[in-house]
Amino acid sequence: MKRVAVIGGGPAGLMAAQQMAEAGLAVDLFDAMPSVGRKFLLAGRGGLNLTHSEPFEAFAGRFGARQPQIEPLLRSFDAQALRDWAHALGVQTFIGSSGRVFPTDMKAAPLLRAWLQRLRAASVQFHMRHRWAAWRGAAAGTALQFDTPDGPLAHAADAVVLALGGASWPRLGSDGLWAADLQARGIDLAPLQPANCGFDVAAWTPFFAERFAGQPFKSVAVQVLDEAGGRITRKGEFVATATGVEGSVVYAVSALLRERIRTHGRATLWVDLLPDRSAQQVLAAVQHPRGSRSLGSHLKGRLGLDGIKSALLHELLPREHWQDAPRVAQAIKAAPIELVAPRPVAEAISTAGGVRFEALDAALMLRAVPGVFVAGEMLDWEAPTGGYLLTACMASGVVAAQGVRRWLAGH
Repeated sequence: MKRVAVIGGGPAGLMAAQQMAEAGLAVDLFDAMPSVGRKFLLAGRGGLNLTHSEPFEAFAGRFGARQPQIEPLLRSFDAQALRDWAHALGVQTFIGSSGRVFPTDMKAAPLLRAWLQRLRAASVQFHMRHRWAAWRGAAAGTALQFDTPDGPLAHAADAVVLALGGASWPRLGSDGLWAADLQARGIDLAPLQPANCGFDVAAWTPFFAERFAGQPFKSVAVQVLDEAGGRITRKGEFVATATGVEGSVVYAVSALLRERIRTHGRATLWVDLLPDRSAQQVLAAVQHPRGSRSLGSHLKGRLGLDGIKSALLHELLPREHWQDAPRVAQAIKAAPIELVAPRPVAEAISTAGGVRFEALDAALMLRAVPGVFVAGEMLDWEAPTGGYLLTACMASGVVAAQGVRRWLAGH
């Protein structure tokens, strides 16, 4: 019986292991942590977002410049296939009002338990606290070495799936240390960068940072410029931090913000504090006679603008402009927050960069190391939150497993 090693116990590695074990291959799964699926469990703390129900074309479009490479993976395992997989494990799903798909109990742990039971039933062998020592001293990609609590371990496999994750949340196992080993072997990598991340502002005032850090901007819209000068708009909410901003709508445009900072040194996040009111309506409300009321009281009464939204106006609008109604109205509809740096990759939800698809064949096998396949966040792609990350990771595990089976059949 052919033996396959899967290195990495996240969703991509687990899915590859399942596909290969159920096809009759002997699978050994190695992970440096004491247990598998740690980042998967963390993702489920607020309700596990499995995938998204939007049409396939829109779904595939979420992967930006890497859509041509990710779309074939999704055709092998799409959002509906993921839901069917969960149902087969006894976990029912539902579509939320946003189109996102969740388990009915909103929890990750029951799904992971059922998944591990299925893997053990398929005779997958788990080896925990086994850190891959790459190919140091090994003659071939399938001659593996691991550092274990009992000392070094050599392991031979007929094929290998690398699913070691990116570099975000290193305390859960995705530390990105594999990058140096692969580069030393001549494998082309894009630098690992934060994705779906927060950003630092040029500077909040001490008052704003102390008073409003951790508070949300609700029901807003943000705009950023793409490299062609077009404006990309997203509605939602985000949170002020002591040093900047983070949250769902910021994550949705984080790739654009990160690239503008890389090329221009900074990026502007334009915030529409009242997206459901037109610019004309806002200007008319600001210009409405306010009698003896302060402008802050006036804006609260006429527009419902108070709290952190009002504080942001004070933060960004010079005092001398507060008597200029058009400037106040303009700031309400497009408050410019200057961002100077993404937060460190260790804090990010996910990672951009990794093994370039040009270093792989269509089955995700390394051209430089035959018999070694790559899946998950190790690959050079990124996507917004909303179930896209998890679906593509699992789809890559499916495709890598299919590639292993075909490669072994020919060798």
